[in-house]
Amino acid sequence: MRQYAAAKREHPDALLFFRLGDFYELFFEDAHIASRELQLTLTARDREKSQPMCGVPYHAAETYIARLLRKGYRVAICEQMEDPKLAKKIVRREVTRVLTPGTAVDPALGSEQNNFLAAVHTEENLAALALLDLSTGDFRAAEFTGPQAVAQCFDELEKATPSEVLLPASARLENVPALDRIRTKTSIEDWVFTRDYAVPLLKRQLGAASLDGFGLGNHPAAATAAGALLHYVRQTQRTELDHIDSIRFYERAEYLQLDPVTVRNLELVEPVFHETGKETTLFHTLDACLTPMGKRLLRASILRPLLEEALIEQRYEAVSLLLRDLLQREELRRCLGGILDLERMLARISLDNAGPRDLLALASSLQYLPQLQTTLAKLDTTLWKHLADRIDPLQDVCSLILKTIRPDPPVTLADGGVIAPGVDAELDELHGLSQSGRQSIAAIEERERARTGIASLKVRFNSVFGYYIEVTKANLASVPPEYERKQTLANAERFTTPELKEYETKVLTAHERSIEIEKRIFGELRKNVLEHARRIRKSSAAVAEVDMLSAFAHLAALRNYKRPQLLSGAVLEVAAGRHPVVECLMEKSGEGRFMPNDLYLDVQGPAILLLTGPNMGGKSTYLRQAALLIIMAQMGCFVPAEQMRYGLVDRIYTRIGASDNVARGRSTFMVEMTETATILNTATDRSLVLLDEMGRGTATFDGLSLAWATLEYLHAKIGARTLFATHYHELTILAEQLPRLENLRVAVKETPQGIVFLHTIERGPANKSYGIDVARLAGLPSEVIQRARQILKQHERSERHNVAAETSAPLQLTMFTPLSQRVVDRLMETDINTLTPLQALNLLEELQNEIKGAKA
Repeated sequence: MRQYAAAKREHPDALLFFRLGDFYELFFEDAHIASRELQLTLTARDREKSQPMCGVPYHAAETYIARLLRKGYRVAICEQMEDPKLAKKIVRREVTRVLTPGTAVDPALGSEQNNFLAAVHTEENLAALALLDLSTGDFRAAEFTGPQAVAQCFDELEKATPSEVLLPASARLENVPALDRIRTKTSIEDWVFTRDYAVPLLKRQLGAASLDGFGLGNHPAAATAAGALLHYVRQTQRTELDHIDSIRFYERAEYLQLDPVTVRNLELVEPVFHETGKETTLFHTLDACLTPMGKRLLRASILRPLLEEALIEQRYEAVSLLLRDLLQREELRRCLGGILDLERMLARISLDNAGPRDLLALASSLQYLPQLQTTLAKLDTTLWKHLADRIDPLQDVCSLILKTIRPDPPVTLADGGVIAPGVDAELDELHGLSQSGRQSIAAIEERERARTGIASLKVRFNSVFGYYIEVTKANLASVPPEYERKQTLANAERFTTPELKEYETKVLTAHERSIEIEKRIFGELRKNVLEHARRIRKSSAAVAEVDMLSAFAHLAALRNYKRPQLLSGAVLEVAAGRHPVVECLMEKSGEGRFMPNDLYLDVQGPAILLLTGPNMGGKSTYLRQAALLIIMAQMGCFVPAEQMRYGLVDRIYTRIGASDNVARGRSTFMVEMTETATILNTATDRSLVLLDEMGRGTATFDGLSLAWATLEYLHAKIGARTLFATHYHELTILAEQLPRLENLRVAVKETPQGIVFLHTIERGPANKSYGIDVARLAGLPSEVIQRARQILKQHERSERHNVAAETSAPLQLTMFTPLSQRVVDRLMETDINTLTPLQALNLLEELQNEIKGAKA
């Protein structure tokens, strides 16, 4: 318990798994927490039950630890550092690893998702983010500058969805939504985040004298964040990190920008409503990848589509060739199907968590690389040839593993039988001795029976008494005098002899020695494999890209996706486009065929499409479809459309759906306005803007006014390609005033039984909202529906009366015509108290002439 107390003092914020024999035990408060979270029985170490405890078997601990990590706990592993059989006093114990949510490498991690540990470093007008997935070795960093640096950094952090984030102890980062969504936030001493300490540490890890080759030479803040992250991992893992041999610096400008709001609204990788399952996400829809590395690359590509035209075209060429060549496509996918998670297997080997079967699994995966490379070499495009060159067959590594480890090894080294024959002569001799044991025992037994005349004499072994000769009590008179009594049973006696003692010593020594040799050979093999870690990671990255591109070709063939055409102008033209996710869900559920629609946007006109029509008609689907087609196209994927021509989009903005943030005192409308402000302040003429039902969270005239002004601003100041869905029919008259705005409507067929949604998009404004019809379909009581129709008719009569009164005047002035707004503004700006009679008459005359001029 003194050992336990000392270890707990070193790691007070972690649950201490304390090794006692075949169990990891937890005590005191740790035991209460583990009992609650893991549903374990709480026991006690003393009769008074003042020392609560609970435990798990050491061989099954990994599963329990993984559950605790997913709940956000830290776990310290305190191991026995000596063999209990050889220790003459209490076994020495030490904490060998500290596991945290951000450093988990357990097999339960989802194959498609990285498990990132993040570090954030901020300076004046400068912010940096470093991300490391210890389970794969994926190490990257980014830097942000300017007044919005910190906000951009946290946007990127939120998109990465790390399990744990490291922050300087002095950081004061209250009211940061991105941090609220990360369960585990760890404070690190400020000195770790200094350039003098962190940057040299990063250089040593990468084995480089300069960071220029990694793109970090001119980005010391990013290098500092990466170094601080390495410090933490070294401190917790307490082992060499041989698989972390590279880092990639990236900039937001390299990719199509998708902020966390857009990622969430478009359901790119996670569903908005988790009860619907992941089938509603774009990732699930496009996931035809066969390797875990390919799945992770697909996810990363969805979140960061390309902006480099040449690379996008290279992907189109590669997918197009594979689409036409069925045999090569299937051969590629056959090879890919046999490749397991190279990155995570390498990480487990590096962190000394790998067993014999892990190394054998690595070898079995490497066996597919030569054939994969041969198949790629036959594909005559720039990208396929480049990928073939990047794949290292690694036949030497594969051969070394297969030559060293038996084909069917045990899970661990503890019981031996791991190393193949022919690797070590002494080990083969010891194995021979062990294998000939049965024959030797049988020979001793036969000889002793003949010598003593006791036909029932047996030579046996158990783990407590070792080897012994068993004689029934009826035959005790025939026992030779040199037999030494070892144990008395009810009906027999057990003896030993000098020969049997010598044999026992020889066999047991042989077993222990063979285990010792196998551990040495396995350690040497592990070291040899890690010497080739860079080659394995390089091939793994190439395999991931091959997998993703071959999956794109497979989807294009399976779902009739077509190659997009990339243009230089800011155009988005889609013929018979389909929503990829909804189409798949409809096919799976048997609901029929998705109704395709056309789309044309051009910054020269029409740059803004104003979409009106009833709820449930498909407005939101149409908006999301446009964004998903752009994302797919800029990933290098073919799209669900008969034809698509587009100019590169630098950023996609969405303002879709209603949500609030009560914890931060932000209403639904406040959240909506904040998101809209982001769009209006940062969008460019190369962006794609999607606005759905803007202004519905406040009074009708307030919302209408804001929506009107927003459309004017988008038209006059930004010029971005915009889809704007609304129920404010008053906005449709803007098509007469804004030359680059065009009205579209969702088609509806009215029948005596009600309305039928046609799910097609037509030119022109909708003439009504059909809100009551949709309410009837939703199941509102018929009395409510009938009363609503009566009230609607009253309002419509009142509206017509007002319109008639207005049209009888010389000029119809509504509050939303530019002229009326100017007249109102002039009147509001005029100080009546200082106005002379002559000035008043002149003002009236000016306003009157302006109105007459407008009428003319």
